[in-house]
Amino acid sequence: MNVTDPRRRIPRTDQLLALPEVVDAPLSDSAVRSIVAEAQAAARALEITPEAVVDRVRARVTAARATSMTPVINATGVVVHTNIGRAPLSPDAQRALIDAAGYADVEMDLRTGLRSTNRGLGAKSALLAACPGAEDALVVNNGAAALLLATTALAEGGEVIISRGELIEIGAGFRLPELIETADVRLHEIGATNRTHPADYERAAERERAKAILKVHPSNFRVEGFTAAVGTARLRPLADEKDLALIVDLGSGLLTHDPALPEEPDVAAEIAAGADVVIASGDKLLGGPQAGIVLGRSWAIQKLKKHPLARAVRTDKLRLAALEATLTGREAPVKQYLHADPAELKRRAEALAGSVGGVVVAHDGRVGGGGAPGFPLPGYAVELEEHLAARLRAGDPVVLPRVHQGTCLVDLRCVPPELDKTVAAAIARAEKEQS
Repeated sequence: MNVTDPRRRIPRTDQLLALPEVVDAPLSDSAVRSIVAEAQAAARALEITPEAVVDRVRARVTAARATSMTPVINATGVVVHTNIGRAPLSPDAQRALIDAAGYADVEMDLRTGLRSTNRGLGAKSALLAACPGAEDALVVNNGAAALLLATTALAEGGEVIISRGELIEIGAGFRLPELIETADVRLHEIGATNRTHPADYERAAERERAKAILKVHPSNFRVEGFTAAVGTARLRPLADEKDLALIVDLGSGLLTHDPALPEEPDVAAEIAAGADVVIASGDKLLGGPQAGIVLGRSWAIQKLKKHPLARAVRTDKLRLAALEATLTGREAPVKQYLHADPAELKRRAEALAGSVGGVVVAHDGRVGGGGAPGFPLPGYAVELEEHLAARLRAGDPVVLPRVHQGTCLVDLRCVPPELDKTVAAAIARAEKEQS
């Protein structure tokens, strides 16, 4: 008795590539062929029937996206959430990204048709308008790059004086001392973890190789109790006397004082206090794209711009466009979320609980992103059963709640109000799947 091998019925590659869903898929040829080959391989291994190959290919290409990144609705209450991309861009910044995605006059003078030396001029002008105490500005690809460039350009071959209480570790295990010393710079540590005095800086400034003083805002932790530190204004006369550059790394990206964060230092205040350069991140409290922002005195910024390392850490047209739009456009979402009205958050939480169940509880949001550690943002959340968190993370759209003390907390602080019903529908689906 002859039995025909069922694998002979597996559709040919050209037949599968001709399916309308495959032809219209927003994927590269290699990505489409990979999906087709995977379905054919599953049929050959008898994991699916040959007749199921077409349906699998259709389903995969329909669900596939050109990027593996998944959009997330942030229901954690953490405004600058590092694990999900820190600051969400404003609609104006998103449009600027699209406009700059094609060809753009990033380094061309359209009047003359010649190459321009004004790369990033729009972002620079917007930064100086937002922080008028600064004489010049520079944008590089991130905060760590800005710090590396500043210490290299201003202290190359010499020592940078830093308090032991400011030798911090940033995200993913990167430590600032190790970052800085990858260049031809040595750190001279002074003081103790909890107390550093003016005399410590004065003694270090007498060293022959001393070239700069570095102040780092320990934004992701707080030391309390028996402490002492020396501010920028107190260090300015010493820097002048010993001809040292005074570098301040704030990290958090706050350009000017924000009453909602009374203890968070800002760039404008540090420049006014006498810093030569101040470093901040673009994708934290500023609410823009990832970028290292350097503002300060013209002579110092010019040294950074002329250093060969500046080319290696140069930022691209997309970030420049998004940063400018963040500064000149309407209020960024980060600012809105930081200043959210607790009464309005309670009203929205009650409406959500009324439609999906759960209990409305007081829930303090957090700044996140290494900013204002321990500083609460009063608000409310809907408390649900803990097991729903995993289903919400696996849903479409993804809703990311906070899991805390055996509960699932859905905080609407960082959720645009027009998505409240979307969140409610996602919770309802998760509850239905559980039942």
